[in-house]
Amino acid sequence: MNQQPQTQRAITEFHNFLLTPLENKLTQHLDISSTTAVINLFQDVANTVPAYKAFLAQANIQPQTIQTFADFQKLPPINKENYISQYPLTSLCRHGQLENCDMIAASSGSTGKPTFWPRFFTDELQIATRFEQIFHDSFDAKNHRTLAVVCFTLGTWVGGMFTTNCCRYLASKGYPLTVITPGNNKEEILRVVQELGAYFEQVVLLGYPPFLKDVIDTGISRGVRWHQYHIKLVMAGEVFSEEWRNLVAERIGSQNPCYDFASMYGTADAGVLGNETPLSICIRRFLAENPEAAKALFGESRLPTLVQYDPCSRFFEVESGALLFSGNNGIPLIRYNILDHGGLITYDQMLQFLAQWGFNPLSQLEANRGIHQLPFVYVFGRSNFTVSYFGANIYPENVTVGLEQPVIREWVTGKFVLQVEEDTDKNRFLSVVVELAPGIEGNEEKTKTIAEAILTQLQRLNSEFANYVPLEYQMPKITLKLTGDTEYFPIGVKHRYTRKSTN
Repeated sequence: MNQQPQTQRAITEFHNFLLTPLENKLTQHLDISSTTAVINLFQDVANTVPAYKAFLAQANIQPQTIQTFADFQKLPPINKENYISQYPLTSLCRHGQLENCDMIAASSGSTGKPTFWPRFFTDELQIATRFEQIFHDSFDAKNHRTLAVVCFTLGTWVGGMFTTNCCRYLASKGYPLTVITPGNNKEEILRVVQELGAYFEQVVLLGYPPFLKDVIDTGISRGVRWHQYHIKLVMAGEVFSEEWRNLVAERIGSQNPCYDFASMYGTADAGVLGNETPLSICIRRFLAENPEAAKALFGESRLPTLVQYDPCSRFFEVESGALLFSGNNGIPLIRYNILDHGGLITYDQMLQFLAQWGFNPLSQLEANRGIHQLPFVYVFGRSNFTVSYFGANIYPENVTVGLEQPVIREWVTGKFVLQVEEDTDKNRFLSVVVELAPGIEGNEEKTKTIAEAILTQLQRLNSEFANYVPLEYQMPKITLKLTGDTEYFPIGVKHRYTRKSTN
């Protein structure tokens, strides 16, 4: 490998990151054609990535024929099954050189077998802009000494290390920001906040929503006075309700949830794709209180995650309700189907829609802080029958193995419904409703045996579950239903193994 281009690339990109004001980054899409940029990215990937060259050849596509955006939209989408898992890891990288990437993250598949996602330092810098957007616009961290406490799981999983690196780049850019990495060790998080928090003007906790709530609740039970630390939260991996945000805001003493919270739409595949802004939160809170408006906007009676994104960094399309994105990374992705269901709304379309409902979000925000003319993407979540729990994707296949264990398989039909529920205190738990075999009745012993078997297999097969979910939240709650139960297992109806929470 020629070291000089790699070194020069790192120097140039870091120099640009450090010296380019955030405002310039967030307005570039107004001056640059994002469709032209994504076609240029396609041409580059088609010429430099061996796997994508082979993929196009197999589909009888000549890269030089893709000249317009209409041409681009005819390209076959890629996904893990038809692309990532079909080619060697090296051939998915530019010039087939894995060594040009300096970091590898892993994400679990349905069998627990990881998918590896390499990246280089410069790939992290464009994601660091998403963090800067939050720390600058929401938390005003340029003007406040800030302690960032990384509560994402550390290790090969993407959240912890990626977040840590991006926060450190902000410190290099001049933010008075100090990072500490207890990971998902609750005792260590509570210790560092109480011992270090007083040295800073605000403390930012970065982690999965249900885990952060557990940390906060545990702290309250031990007399931690969260409000004195001016807590802010950065979250990822879960769709949560505005009722949940209100409850957590109350417990940390937040007076302005639009500026004290930010959720990221991220993935191991390509880092952060979009993020909540004060504007998007303000809009979502209005929609939560006006379900008819939400239904008119999103087409469903559930509230998705709503974020803004930079089309020059991550270019989104919608095809048959599925979100596709294209973006540069260690493994560049063109029209990648991440199996998320959602849609896109331009900035102008959003404001026009809200005006029809008599709402102007711009008038609700502090001196227009955190308002940028970026488009919106809304995300209902994975469409491939997974549920998200503490940031871990839980797959029905993992549960199936638990029900196929000796003795248990004699009690059940194999049908079940997997969902994440909330109790009255907004704490989440993993619910598995299981259909008993004909003539079998449930009892406490069967319930306990099935719960332990499913837990064992989840821990064995799903490394995200084993590492992301705190031990006290790992045991699933099992509900046993008779054969043909009309609510969960109606006879003659195609069965769905997952169900979205109705909370």
